[in-house]
Amino acid sequence: MSRRLDHVFAALADPTRRAILSMLLEDDMAVTDVAEPFEMSLAAISKHLTILAGAGLITQEKRGRVKWCKLDPDALKEASVWMQGFGQFEPVNLDAFEAFLAQQLRDTPDEGPEG
Repeated sequence: MSRRLDHVFAALADPTRRAILSMLLEDDMAVTDVAEPFEMSLAAISKHLTILAGAGLITQEKRGRVKWCKLDPDALKEASVWMQGFGQFEPVNLDAFEAFLAQQLRDTPDEGPEG
């Protein structure tokens, strides 16, 4: 369970990926349509989609020549259940959670490559 949660939270840590998930709440989308509102290359969007798919948050399917993305509606259930166990995360504010994690990383001394 912890490895899956690690992948989910790592995927959610990026604002572009969170925006993509919000877009996919509406409907399935072709990769090119997902990329349209972002000022980045199609290759960069594809990397974000690969991370989301690897975390199990979306699925991708080829229909003819077009690759489609679909949100997995149950994908965040495990993470939500885990966070609700702490009580203070109701409702979930992922932006605040990301800021908290960023602050924790800044406050943690760098131990270097030796650990």
